Amino acid sequence: MATLTGKVAVVTGGSRGIGKGVAVALGAQGATVYVTGRTVATGTHELPGTVGETAAEVDRRGGRGVAVQVDHADDDQVAALFDRVARQQGRLDILVNNAFALPEDLTDGKPFWEKPLSQWGMVDVGVRSNYVAAWHAARIMVPARAGLIVAISGYTGVAYTYGVLFGMCKTAVDRMARDMAVELEPHNVASLSLWQALTYTERAKRNLAANPAMKEAAVTNPLGGCSPEFPGRVIAALASDDDVMKRSGGTFISAELAAEYGVTDVDGKLVSSMRSERGSPIWQPVSAGRC
Repeated sequence: MATLTGKVAVVTGGSRGIGKGVAVALGAQGATVYVTGRTVATGTHELPGTVGETAAEVDRRGGRGVAVQVDHADDDQVAALFDRVARQQGRLDILVNNAFALPEDLTDGKPFWEKPLSQWGMVDVGVRSNYVAAWHAARIMVPARAGLIVAISGYTGVAYTYGVLFGMCKTAVDRMARDMAVELEPHNVASLSLWQALTYTERAKRNLAANPAMKEAAVTNPLGGCSPEFPGRVIAALASDDDVMKRSGGTFISAELAAEYGVTDVDGKLVSSMRSERGSPIWQPVSAGRC
C-alpha cells in the first residue's frame, strides 16, 4: 500500500526540476499533489515542462495531480491556492517550498557588482515566497495539529555557491525553517530544510552539457548527484515517519536522511553526502535544544 494515500501535498515550482521530481515521488506514494508553477503552455519557457504535465505524471505514478498556475510573487494567487486546497480537501499534510527565481546568468562567475540588481528576484521568489506559502499552510495545519513543511535548500547555506544573493537566500531559508519550527512545535507541525547537492534537473543537464568543466567544481561534482525524484523520496519518508517532530527545526542533508530511511535514487543507487567537501548544516532540531 502506498504510504501517503489520503495525504494532501502542495509542491511549489513544480513545472520542472526538483519541484517536478518531488511532486512525482509523492504521487508515487499515493498522495494528492497540488503542483504550482507559472508555465502552463508548452514552448513558453526555454526549458521543457508545464504544471499540467507534472500533474499528469503524478496521476500516472498512482497519485492525484492537480495543476495550479501560480506566480509565487503574487500574494493573491498564493492565497487563492491555499483557499482552494482547504475548500477541496479540508486538509494539508505536506508543503514543499521549492519555487525559486533562478536567473539565467546565475552561474556566469561575475562578482555581485557586475550582476544586475534584478537578481534580487531570488529574495522575492525563494525567500519571501517560502514565508508566504508557509503562513497559509500553517493556518490549515495548526488547527489539525499535524503537518510537515519542507524547504528545499542546499550546501549553499554554508559554502559559497555562484554568488552573494544565492547564498544569502539559502541561508535565510534554513534559518526561517528553524524559527518556524520553534513556533510550530506546540502545535505538532514540523518544519525543516533539506540540502541538495547536484540534482540532474533540465537546467543542470543543459548547463553541464554546455560547460563540461563544471563537473570539476565542488558545487556541481557528480559524486553527490541525484535525480530530481530523489529528494521527493526522502520527503515521502519524512512524511511517513510518526516521529518526524524529532527532526523539526533541523537542516538535513538529503543523502544522509536517505541512508537512515533506506531510500535510494530511482536507479537503486545510494546518493553520497557532500558534507566533507561542502560543509555541515548549522541548525539542529528544536528538540536538541533551543538557540
